[in-house]
Amino acid sequence: MGRLEGKVAFITGAARGQGRSHAVRMAEEGASIIALDICDQIPSVFYPMATKADLDETVAQVEAVGGRIVASVADVRDKASIQSAYDTGIAEFGHVDTVLPNAGIMPVINEGEQEQAWHDTIATALTGVWQTMEVALPGMIERGRGGSVLITSSAAGLSSIGLNTIPGQAAYVAAKHGVVGLMRLYASQLAKHSIRVNTIHPTGVATPMVMNEPYGVFVQTYPEIAGSPNYQNPMPVPLIEPIDVSNAMVYLASDEARYVTGVTFPVDAGYLNR
Repeated sequence: MGRLEGKVAFITGAARGQGRSHAVRMAEEGASIIALDICDQIPSVFYPMATKADLDETVAQVEAVGGRIVASVADVRDKASIQSAYDTGIAEFGHVDTVLPNAGIMPVINEGEQEQAWHDTIATALTGVWQTMEVALPGMIERGRGGSVLITSSAAGLSSIGLNTIPGQAAYVAAKHGVVGLMRLYASQLAKHSIRVNTIHPTGVATPMVMNEPYGVFVQTYPEIAGSPNYQNPMPVPLIEPIDVSNAMVYLASDEARYVTGVTFPVDAGYLNR
């Protein structure tokens, strides 16, 4: 029996990258998956965002490991859109045990869009997290069986060493710090319902958010920013893999972590311990 047997996970930003990895890894442990992704391009984002074909691939990979999944196209900036995706999943699976507000963007370059980049990043990576929780939590509370919320933050949610103040980067840091405040607030308020709330703080992860040609050019053009020692992990790995974060998510979603709440959980190759 898997560590998440019988549980249902609600995952945003699930079309690729960390979100897809979390969906597949949790399905391997027995969870059913309610997945959503915007599957569209936000103009301020410099790298190609996920497509409907990417979300379909997530469905295929979850089903390939024997999992069940309901996937919807939805935008976390729009609460009604999240609600529709959630309702579609609830109609299939009946409940949610674990919420993973994972959707995020990192528009740190794209000079002509930087004013809008602030607003898009906050709307996606902070407001979108709050709206996802607000959609899913009433049902979890009413069910009375506890559960967990696992918010994707970042090493940049606990440190701003080496980062710059262009609007997209500033918004990314603000959002990733902001969800820590949300986590602590909700962890204290939801403890009486046995609902645990934690943030996960990865260092750089090998996903399309950073593994793309424009970002590679940015690193080469501005080594004092993106290529500086402040960006390097103490452990000898430039980027961790999505599965490294997913394994932490599985632990925190499982009954093994039934009394772990209100923590900032790093998966960062020592980045925050320098």
